[in-house]
Amino acid sequence: MHITTRRPDTLQGPAEHFTGTVWLDEIAAPESPSRLRMFSVHFAPGAHTAWHRHPHGQVLHVLEGEGLVQREGGDVAAIRAGDTVWIEPGERHWHGAAPGTFMTHLAVVEAAEDGSTVEWHEHVDHYPA
Repeated sequence: MHITTRRPDTLQGPAEHFTGTVWLDEIAAPESPSRLRMFSVHFAPGAHTAWHRHPHGQVLHVLEGEGLVQREGGDVAAIRAGDTVWIEPGERHWHGAAPGTFMTHLAVVEAAEDGSTVEWHEHVDHYPA
């Protein structure tokens, strides 16, 4: 067993991967052989990710606020505090806060053999207003 009492500093989401103000807190990144990674992600109103995909999929659990999520070719779906979203391995998608509210979610992923957890793509060009 290992108890973490200090976490890395909060980081601002880089502009090449996010639109708007986003803050990232690493919650878990255990040593090998574990490949689990967990983050608490805080989106300002209207802030969202660029299109991206995860090699082993992703679980999002909304802690507060309201957000939006969309997979490529699908409709934009509203998500709220208490909702959990399973994104399939390799499924291209984006997610973020609804235009008028903050949203915080836990994001859980499993790293690939090479240690990568995400493949980033272009910014979303049709974010709902």
